Order: sequence, then C-alpha cells, then structure tokens
Amino acid sequence: MLKPLELKDTLNLPRTSFSMKANLPQNEPKWLEKWNREGLYEQIRGARQDAPIFTMHDGPPYANNRIHLGTALNKILKDLIVKTKTMQGFNAPYLPGWDCHGLPIEINIDKELGPRKAKMSVVEIRQACRRYAEKYVDIQRQDFRRLGVLGEWDKPYLTMNFEYEALIAEAFLKFLEKGYVYRGLKPVYWCIHCQTALAEAEVEYEEHRSPSIYVRYALRSDPAVLDPALAGRNVYVVIWTTTPWTLPASMAVAFHPEFEYVAAAAENGDVYLLESRRFEPTLAATGLNATEIIARIPGRKLERTEFRHPFLERRVLGVLAQYVTADDGTGAVHTAPGHGREDYQTGMSYGIEIYCPVGTAGEFTEGLPDYKGQKVFDANDPIIALLESRGALVGEPGFLSHSYPHCWRCHNPIIFRAAEQWFISIDHNQLRQRTLDEIRKVKWLPAWGEPRIYNMIETRPDWCISRQRVWGVPITVFHCEQCHKPLIDPPEFGAQLARKTIEVFRQEGSDAWFTHPVEDLLPPGTRCPTCGGTNLRKETDIIDVWFEAGTSHFAVLGRRPDLPWPSDVYLEAGDQYRGWFHSSLLVAMCTHGGAPYRQVLTHGWVLDAQGRAMSKSIGNVIEPMDIIKTHGAEVLRLWAA
Repeated sequence: MLKPLELKDTLNLPRTSFSMKANLPQNEPKWLEKWNREGLYEQIRGARQDAPIFTMHDGPPYANNRIHLGTALNKILKDLIVKTKTMQGFNAPYLPGWDCHGLPIEINIDKELGPRKAKMSVVEIRQACRRYAEKYVDIQRQDFRRLGVLGEWDKPYLTMNFEYEALIAEAFLKFLEKGYVYRGLKPVYWCIHCQTALAEAEVEYEEHRSPSIYVRYALRSDPAVLDPALAGRNVYVVIWTTTPWTLPASMAVAFHPEFEYVAAAAENGDVYLLESRRFEPTLAATGLNATEIIARIPGRKLERTEFRHPFLERRVLGVLAQYVTADDGTGAVHTAPGHGREDYQTGMSYGIEIYCPVGTAGEFTEGLPDYKGQKVFDANDPIIALLESRGALVGEPGFLSHSYPHCWRCHNPIIFRAAEQWFISIDHNQLRQRTLDEIRKVKWLPAWGEPRIYNMIETRPDWCISRQRVWGVPITVFHCEQCHKPLIDPPEFGAQLARKTIEVFRQEGSDAWFTHPVEDLLPPGTRCPTCGGTNLRKETDIIDVWFEAGTSHFAVLGRRPDLPWPSDVYLEAGDQYRGWFHSSLLVAMCTHGGAPYRQVLTHGWVLDAQGRAMSKSIGNVIEPMDIIKTHGAEVLRLWAA
C-alpha cells in the first residue's frame, strides 16, 4: 500500500542548513556570549579608531529596580543611532552611565532598614545605599546587554564613583568661585514625608481635593481715606483660599493696582471690598447679601492699608501685585511670604517678615499654640472651625478638585515652605540670558523642544540645590560656629577651602566628608573671614541629584580623545526638558560657557491600549524581559525602530 503523499512534498521549497525558525529567545544569548567573548565592541572601535568621531552622551538611568519598557526603548534607540553612525564611517563610542545617588534609593533603604536606621551612623546608611545602587547597576547592565546594546559595559560611568563625586564637587566649586552660590531663606517645594526640599523636576502634578473657603479681613485703617462714603463703617476685604493651613502665616493681602474694587454694603451695614468683575461671582459662591455698591476704589489706593488678621493679633498689610487675577477668587489674595514663591517676592519688596511656622515634617511649630505639632493638612478643618467661631468665614466651606504638586518618589502632596537652602542665582552674571541665547544655537528635534526649554529657563526661579538627606555628594561649604556664617564670602575664599576636600574625595569618595574631622579637610590655620573664628563645622546638606546628573558632560566628555566635549546629540524622553537637558545646560554654561550638546533628540512615551503612559502605580506596565523571554530581543528592537 502506497504511503499517503504529504502536501508539503508537492511543493518545490528551497533547502538550506538554516533553521526555518529563529528561536530568538534560545539563540540570542549564544550570539551575545560569542560577541562578548570575541570582544566585538572593541573590534569595532579598533576598526574605526582613525575615523571622525560621533558622540552620543548617555543620560544616566536611575539605579533602582529593573528596567521598564520606556528604558528599553531609550537604550535601543541610542544603540540604533550609534550603530548607524558606525556603519556610516564614524568612530561612535558608547559609554553608558548610571545615576546612583538620591532620594529614590534612600527611601528604599529606609524601608529595608526600618527601626534599625535610627541606630546607624550616616556612613553606615550611605554604605547600604551604595550596595543597593551597585546591585541594580549590575541587574540593569545585564538587561541592557540582553537587549543587544553594545557599549563599554565593564567600565561605565557611575555618579557614585570616587572620581565622579570629586568632579561634582569641582563643578560646584566653579559656581561658588564665580559668585553664583548663596544661602537664603526662601519658600521651596518641600515634601513633608521625605522631609527634604525638592527641585521642580522632582515634582509631579496629580489630582487633589482641597478645601475651598472665603475669609474676611477687617480693615484697621480709616475707611474714609479710601472713600468718604465708607466713614464710620465696618469694612472687610474677602479672600478665597484652598490652603486654610497657610492662614497662620498670612502677612498681607494683595490687590492689583489696575483693578477696580467695589465697596458693597450688606443689610447689617457691613461693607465688603471685592474686585468689580468678581463681585457677582463671589456673592453667588458665598451667599453674601451685599448688593448695594456705595463706592468704587482703584486698586492702587489700597496699598499699605492695614487689616486685622482673622484670628491672630497681627496687622496684615495691603500690598500691590501684578499676579492678582480676576479669573477666579475675589480679586484680593491672601499672602504668606513663607509659603509661596510670588508671596515671597511680594513680601521682600514690602519688607515683610518671611514667616513660616511649619517644621520639616509639616508640623506647626509656633503661631497657633493649640495646634503645635499638628500636621498642616490635618489642621485645615480645625482652622476652618476657628474662622467660623470668629465670624471670619464667609459662606459655607466647599471643596475643589484640582491639579496639585506631589512628590515624585512618595507621591504624597507637598507644600511650599520657607527654609534656609543653598541656591544658584540664575541671573548672576547674566546666566539666564546667556543660556537663552545658547538655546538658539542648538538643534532641537522635534522643533517644539526649543520653545519648551526656552520658556522654562526664561521663567524659572533660582536653582535650589540643597537636599536634607544623606545619600549624595555633600555641599562642600564650611560654617563658622562663632558668627554662624558660611565661609563663602569672598567666593574665591570659599572655593579655595573646597579644593582640599575635592582631592580627598578622589582618593576616598564623598564618605570622607562624614568620616574626617573638619581639620583634615581644610588648609592649616583656616579662619572665618568675618569674625576670625577657628571653630568651624561642615555643611550637612547634600547636593541636588539633578546637579549631579547635569555634571555628567563635565565628568565624562573631554576626558579622553574619543569622547570630546560637547556631545553631538543627547537623546531622552520629553520629561528631560525640565530634568537632564535642563540641568546639563545650566551646569555647562558655568563650566564651559556653552551648551553640552549640538543636538537634542526627544522620543515619546510608551503607552498602553488606552493611550495612557505606562506606570507601575497604574499597573499597566509590560516588562521588556517578559517580551524577550517569549519573542526575543530582536522583535522588541524592531518594535522600537
């Protein structure tokens, strides 16, 4: 009996020793092992050693957790560009790096250590952080290699390497000796859970439900000075706020100089000052029965009037400010210089105290004895009740859902809090304008990147570079215990003191700041230039990790012939306009006088089926290693391409 004929045998198919199935998950590791064993990357570099150089400087990913799909996309795109430029005849080295210091690692170590942390020294905590970072550098390095990315994986740059730490301190020294660095009391973004200042790049905006209340301040000044029709009347100004907890720090009420304010009389004879366009919306929102307009007052006439604080024995000054709007509220703004950037600027211009009765953990420290120790957000309801008991609450309390700043790591709502911090002045020596001019010389892809970073630099405040944590490079400044002043004036003197520390960092790393007595880090015979004191101490704050990452071009490029400064291209996701692109540019303007990149290329976000950015907090993340185990890295690379 004849064997049934298989249909495939009727086809004239090519015959080859190659498998018809790629089996990428099984075969790719063998190829990678062969490339590594044969030194493929080094062979490519050797073949191109005399070719023109193309530099793609690697933005350092954070050494925390496994890589995600967005990280994989970024590394694959960089690898595609480097290999393309190599095939086009360029010598295109790729030196990967990692961001190893900062809050995300320290928070994880806090969780791991638990109560044990309280008994550990600063150096022991830092060593635990270092081990954590080393662990994830190794894990991520294996993941990146599995993606087929070629590079100098055995000698990457790490921000926690001793030499890199010394160069961070050296970059800070350059800002210091050129007069950019100062210490001041200013309101900054503050996380009450992490108990540290935050940079703008460390702030995320999420939906938040806040109380919404209207509060009246009684006029202390003679009302007849504003208008004769107000003589003998009880006059109040009404403000709207979504942060009742800031009212203990209320020092002023701001009016717009060009707005018109109506004086509206209620049935009981009380008079309320409201911006003319906000008059009817405020009555509707509060139920206030004050419909008879008896006077109209120009905003500039309200300058330096005095009001009574709604529940404290304090005079509150009437001030003028351009940021007051008629879009919402009442046209009069409660002003707390210790809890807002614009409030601070207004307070400084009028000589008002920068008052902040809130501690590092967000607890009231003074001002309201009954609430001392209470967390600010918990104090909203008691303060509203106090306002009501004092007759200062206008209408019924409500709530407002709005976009509100949250900490990038713990995802809790943050506050503005005045604290002594270290800053880099953005306007000293025309740094802002010079940076804006430099932005025009860079090629931005997509083109919208240029106005985006331009607007950020144009409107940004001074850079708060201090953090109240331990895992990072210390701010290398010394203080006099006698007159309590930092030794940074004149700037050249402060920079001179830091030079010895930098050399110690090169040998021992920045742990030396915490292990050596102050005398070991200073030139012999150092005295305070202000009072002549010799009892000196070390600064306790560390430097912003965005300053560290922004120093990478200074630490990596120009240090060897095949990695010249500036980089031909930076390639990262769009969030780095306020992050690495931004900090790198500002640091480079001080260290080199120009941009650290000729071209900036931005890629998009990895989205889920609903068009949402993938996020572990949402739970919509696809792990790249899961894709590779099933389909192989080449399929993932084709998707990225």
